[in-house]
Amino acid sequence: MNRKVMTGELERLAGQPFPLPEELQAGFMSTAMQKPDRPVKLACRQYWKLYGAAAQRKFRDAGELRELVDSGRAVGALQDVDLEIGEGEIFVVMGLSGSGKSTLLRCLARLIEPSFGEVLLDGRPLIGLPAAELMKVRRHEIGMVFQNFALLPHLSVVDNIALPLRIRHDDPASIRENVAEVIQLVGLSGMEARLPAQLSGGQQQRVGLARALAVKPGLLFLDEPFSALDPLIRRELQDELVRLQARLKKTMVFVTHDFSEAVRLGDRIAIMKDGRVRQIGAPEEIVTAPADDYVRNFAAGIDLTRVVSCARIATQPTRSEYAVKVPADRRIAEAAEEVARAGGPVGLVDSQGRLVGELDAAAILRLVSGGLYGGGEGAGR
Repeated sequence: MNRKVMTGELERLAGQPFPLPEELQAGFMSTAMQKPDRPVKLACRQYWKLYGAAAQRKFRDAGELRELVDSGRAVGALQDVDLEIGEGEIFVVMGLSGSGKSTLLRCLARLIEPSFGEVLLDGRPLIGLPAAELMKVRRHEIGMVFQNFALLPHLSVVDNIALPLRIRHDDPASIRENVAEVIQLVGLSGMEARLPAQLSGGQQQRVGLARALAVKPGLLFLDEPFSALDPLIRRELQDELVRLQARLKKTMVFVTHDFSEAVRLGDRIAIMKDGRVRQIGAPEEIVTAPADDYVRNFAAGIDLTRVVSCARIATQPTRSEYAVKVPADRRIAEAAEEVARAGGPVGLVDSQGRLVGELDAAAILRLVSGGLYGGGEGAGR
């Protein structure tokens, strides 16, 4: 069904909003989404990073740092950040320039020292870890992907990918096996002997991703890895990352300033401003229940149908049987055509096939026209 016909059907069936079914309310994300729904891989507590002459010392408690920031004697690049990132989760950190997102990633990766607080990897404190042990963690448990690719220009694709394995003195046979595996994994077969200058930007970033994956880390840090690429290549690599994650189930901390990228990739998103986390939640929660105007402005203009689930705008079932049924957790964009073709409400079912609600074209129309979750005056407040 084309867009014009589907829109006509939506308009014809438009009606009034209904309350959310109780059966569906319990499954929605709330402030509890600040906690992962899986074992914690990486956590930080009372994390601070200050800059300025007065900040170059040890602190006994967070109150001392707060006093320095409030008095203007230090700049708070990170201020009292608490995070828990789950095993196998893509956790996106986003904000405007100067919000502290890249500083947070570098402090979590221990590339720079925080001023105060603790960070734990698999429950093990990393602050105060002896240099040799910290180096071992970086070489075996953590991978990094950078915005500027960070490839050595005189090394081939194979040698760039193999570099961290050689630095940690892996067995040559193991290096060849690992490098061959990740080259195929990221789609670089046939390019093994090329130098970085002979690759496109997207191909160079694939090398960077392959290099990070070659060490078989449990945790990946990605600092705006696709922001320097053209939109088409950026989307292609986003798709690639989603595909890889479905297979590898890595824990990823992904920094971006692009909200569309954040909602497309992230299991959860942390939005930062002035060194503080303003909200943590699943993409659907961020766009439908923004914590404040700052968060709401990030969500402005996003295609809600690709973020919001059918369950979120559902109503109570009005019958026991429906000719058309769709999963309640399906995104609106994926179900809209079925709803328009049905000529009436469709049933929503949970993972067990139980009827939990209904969805009609009127609810979709209110969503896309701004009557729900932003767009209309006072929407989402």
